[in-house]
Amino acid sequence: MTAPTVTPLPGPPLPGPSLSPSRAADFKTCPLLFRFRTVDRLPEQPSADQARGTLVHAVLERLFDLPAAERTPEAAAALVAPSWAALLADEPSLADIFAVTARLSADPAVAAAEADATGQAVLLDAPPADDAARLAAFLGSARTLLDGYFAVEDPRRLEPAEREALISATVDEELLIRGYIDRLDVSPAGDLRVVDYKTGGAPREAFEGRALFQLKFYALVLWRTRGVVPRVLRLVYLKDAEVCDYSPDADELERFERTLVALSQAIEKAKRDQDFRPKPSRLCGWCNHQALCPEFGGTPPPYPTVDTTPLEATAADDDRLG
Repeated sequence: MTAPTVTPLPGPPLPGPSLSPSRAADFKTCPLLFRFRTVDRLPEQPSADQARGTLVHAVLERLFDLPAAERTPEAAAALVAPSWAALLADEPSLADIFAVTARLSADPAVAAAEADATGQAVLLDAPPADDAARLAAFLGSARTLLDGYFAVEDPRRLEPAEREALISATVDEELLIRGYIDRLDVSPAGDLRVVDYKTGGAPREAFEGRALFQLKFYALVLWRTRGVVPRVLRLVYLKDAEVCDYSPDADELERFERTLVALSQAIEKAKRDQDFRPKPSRLCGWCNHQALCPEFGGTPPPYPTVDTTPLEATAADDDRLG
């Protein structure tokens, strides 16, 4: 009996659609912003607020590397300078935020030794006084946010199951949803608590819905991969030292899944049609791409001829900047 012939496919199979909380929020906020960030992959210089958010998240991650009894406010403050040095080593352009001509040691171990007892960074190459003052104020503001964390949680009593973890699941047979979770706590009974740190102030109701959208995203991934609906979704607002807890249920997550599938279908249609329209709002004032936006008299660049959407999670999918 002759085996049936199989015609090879012309190249590797195309990947299915994928979605992260940040990219989903971009498309909901403004489809053209989604295009600039995800399709065109236009560069964006992080703001000082975004860099501070990344720094504080890094410190809180490293804090839980310490023995429980050593997770004190003083220990967290001492981690600020070496954590900033490590971020600069990974992304030197962050220093441009302050026009700092000095350098922090690229080696976190050396940077730790160069920090004084309060965690103040010791700058090498003597930067201009204004630059050094701006950087010192920036690091000081990160320590203030950490004080807000200790006002609402005692890390000595916590042993997170996961920290800064990339989680993913496939829903509706082909849609890959993924994102970085700040912290996952698991109780002895198996209950899950998803924790997300926010370095901005506690938002008004409309913007709190956006933050809960992100946590529901994570809750859906955990439900689909572990079969357990998280008991608590927790937003920790460090600036205001406030906590917002929310408890989803399976019916709500099923509805949310349908919302994500519909959103993904809208994104894929916009890609096929090469039609990403601007959606003016109050957030336009913070957009990095006004010069290319028709709403501000600009013209978007030619649509890419090759799909540049990343297949793997990238820094653009990092939702820790808020």
